[in-house]
Amino acid sequence: MRKEPITFDNLPQAVSYLTEQVEKIYQLLMTMQPQKDDPKHKLVDIDKACQIVKKAKPTIYRLVRTGLIPVYKRGKKLYFYEDELLKWIETGKKQNQPLTYQEQSEQILRGIRHKPKNGFNI
Repeated sequence: MRKEPITFDNLPQAVSYLTEQVEKIYQLLMTMQPQKDDPKHKLVDIDKACQIVKKAKPTIYRLVRTGLIPVYKRGKKLYFYEDELLKWIETGKKQNQPLTYQEQSEQILRGIRHKPKNGFNI
């Protein structure tokens, strides 16, 4: 570490020293960063997504329409990342602990289907 003050006469040496230090910091950061060449983080089409998730194409379209599956859309084409699909599958794991009374009530209420209103009050 340099402690002498920077003057006009030693400016070239100071710049050289700072350049070396910046290069060392850059190299250190590059070794600490995770590699982005993850083979699982690749773009796949809907056919490959069906194979990964093991669901039929209409099911995938329904999951996309309801916003339940991670998807990217460009024009009329749907794209998926393989690692995001695998993570999505993992997050769907069933709970090990029993639901509370309130959580059970909420699930029951979400599942209730109402009769259509046909104008008759019985």
